[in-house]
Amino acid sequence: MHDPVARNAQSGAAAQHAQFGWFKSRREMAIDDITLVDRSLLKRAVGAAALGNAMEWFDFGVYGYIAVTLGHVFFPSGNPTVQLIATLATFAAAFLVRPLGGLVFGPLGDRYGRHKILALTMVMMAAGTFAIGLIPSYDRIGLAAPALLLLARLVQGFSTGGEYGGAATFIAEYSTDQKRGLMGSWLEFGTLGGYIAGAGTVTALQMSLSDADMLSWGWRVPFLVAGPLGLLGLYMRLKLEETPAFQAYSEQVDAREADRPGLSDMFRLHWRQLLKCVGLVLVFNVTDYMLLTYMPNYLTVTMGYAESKGLLLIILVMLVMMPLNVVGGLFSDRLGRRPMIIGACVALMVLSIPSMLLIGSGNDWLIFLGLMTLGVALVCFTSSMPSTLPALFYTPVRYSGLSIAFNLSVSLFGGTTPLVTAWLVSRTGDPLVPAYYLMGAAAIGILTMLTVRETAGMPLRGSPPAVENRGEAIALIKSGQPVTVDDAIPGMAPEAPKARPAVMIASPA
Repeated sequence: MHDPVARNAQSGAAAQHAQFGWFKSRREMAIDDITLVDRSLLKRAVGAAALGNAMEWFDFGVYGYIAVTLGHVFFPSGNPTVQLIATLATFAAAFLVRPLGGLVFGPLGDRYGRHKILALTMVMMAAGTFAIGLIPSYDRIGLAAPALLLLARLVQGFSTGGEYGGAATFIAEYSTDQKRGLMGSWLEFGTLGGYIAGAGTVTALQMSLSDADMLSWGWRVPFLVAGPLGLLGLYMRLKLEETPAFQAYSEQVDAREADRPGLSDMFRLHWRQLLKCVGLVLVFNVTDYMLLTYMPNYLTVTMGYAESKGLLLIILVMLVMMPLNVVGGLFSDRLGRRPMIIGACVALMVLSIPSMLLIGSGNDWLIFLGLMTLGVALVCFTSSMPSTLPALFYTPVRYSGLSIAFNLSVSLFGGTTPLVTAWLVSRTGDPLVPAYYLMGAAAIGILTMLTVRETAGMPLRGSPPAVENRGEAIALIKSGQPVTVDDAIPGMAPEAPKARPAVMIASPA
């Protein structure tokens, strides 16, 4: 092409595709532009991502539920509260390197594909967890024991930096627009399953072994189980194809490195979405770690409740949450993401103090009621966030943006929740500190969600619409519904590029 104006226009369109992915105005969209998602392939993708996430959170869950025992194994004897805080500090240390993992794995996932990087994170996570089960105790090797524990936790944290963002992106990009909430809810269904498996393993060991056997070798069993579980998750992920949205984007842009956005482009063009993601992840993960990780230790150390009974109650709460999570995914598709998340934040503002009063009552049924109240609020987050967060970002930077913002927020606010709350309770002597912490997080969640547009039923930013069959595609064209969540893309003219993307139809491997 010799016309310099046309050449510049073509170059500008290519740059826009590189930054934002697929984009067409409504009148330009044809039926062949719409992604047809094969149902069987979608189910396999969701199952593999959820199973892999379950494997990851089995590893993390075990550490949280066995924290009191680990304190005796890896740290000098003395005040049990100090031992618990030291163990939780090691737990929190892994979250400090999670943003580094997001900075590394996120851009790799946006450049080379989602499922390859998810397989790599699975291998690293399983290896780090398996290594914990092999570390000698403090009584045998002294300070080398907590040092090696810290190293293994850092490996876990680094690998997890690419896990949630990749898994949520993977499911969101495979899903149809009308069922993205339902499909995304299975990711947290897997998380709860992993937590339950981890807690169940720890509880079974504590009930079947003496205290001496548990301290001697019993605590190692759940960590060693991570080896074969990691191999299973790796197999499931390697059997999948790349997501249709990523393939469609990859076919549009030139293969040269310069044509794909870098981290500087993401921070320059998408900083608002990064901040929104940080705020939403804050309330989501503060609630998650407060209930599922800190509460068992709070019941044992602060309230003097039997350790095994506290774990059993948390397991029961999670068992109830699992089916509710799928129902919540359905509601997020029907009602929208905003009502679900804002409603959960309001519930935390109103019910956190009554819930903590019930938990501190000493009565088994009232404790369960208090935990379950927090669990229902958490379900609104776990069922809606896996479809809400990926929809914040455009396809070329979705893995990077979600991984970096998610892990930064988790590191600063979520993963530190057990440590900071335990320290504040010990410092102030006020058992209602967890309630105040939850209420503060809820306030931030409300303010953030008020700035987020509704995305239920809409295509992902920078991706073509996705439906189950050609009939739905024809109906979508005739309906005249918008084909993008935004009125305009930052830095782009309202008129979309004329270049027509290749058709992307997902089919079974």
